Amino acid sequence: MNEEIMDLAFWQVGAAYVFVLILVWIVRVKGIRREKEIFIGTTRMTLQLILVGYILMFLFEQANPFLTIGTVILMQTFAVYNIYQRTKLPLTTALKKVIALSMSAGIAFSIIFFMFLVLNLDPWYDPRYFIPIAGMIIGNSMTGITLGVNNLVVGMRDNQDQIEGALMLGASPKEASKMVSDQAFDAAMLPTINAMVGMGIVFLPGMMTGQIIGGASPITAVEYQIAIMLGIVGSVSLSVLLFLQYGYRSYFNEQAQLIPQKNKKE
Repeated sequence: MNEEIMDLAFWQVGAAYVFVLILVWIVRVKGIRREKEIFIGTTRMTLQLILVGYILMFLFEQANPFLTIGTVILMQTFAVYNIYQRTKLPLTTALKKVIALSMSAGIAFSIIFFMFLVLNLDPWYDPRYFIPIAGMIIGNSMTGITLGVNNLVVGMRDNQDQIEGALMLGASPKEASKMVSDQAFDAAMLPTINAMVGMGIVFLPGMMTGQIIGGASPITAVEYQIAIMLGIVGSVSLSVLLFLQYGYRSYFNEQAQLIPQKNKKE
């Protein structure tokens, strides 16, 4: 199965923007003042994707291991920065370090395992495979960590009395914060689990759809999709687990006492 890839003319891409106009009309009718955010979001999406398209063309032509690794590191750096920006409460310096380290360790392990053992790329740094797959792993891990961070920081703030009570009864910091950590892990993994449950029946995932449109056999597309989805599950679970394993410790001092939480920026 090797059909010619259908290319879209500029007018065809432009015609798709009618859906944005429909959204703007809906929010105006409902009196929801979101026109500016919609315009900014649409503009940023368009410009960013065009820029990424040209960058990927350059990287695909070069096929340089340093450029490939550098691109993945840059993507991960932006992902960590996004997590810092999307948290509901201010983050301490210690917690920011835990986020960065857990993201780096979990993603690095998942990418290395997936590229070398599952795909066995030749060359291993082939940007046509390495960068898009790494992007999916990083993006999903970012979403999972963000949910984990938000649930941990809010849970530690809202459950201070219960945690202090458990400490007074002789519980260790890990035991006292276990309920909050478990809830944070569950919330962080839920979107990934839901995606797995609905995949193939409720919707066709992006990678599979892209390969089918590109002319690949549906069976081949399914094989790749299963492999990458399992890689995403591993990356998200490992990154979130590492974060929660060390993140809760930043809320306790050296005497195993809970540090009072503030609701204002430091």
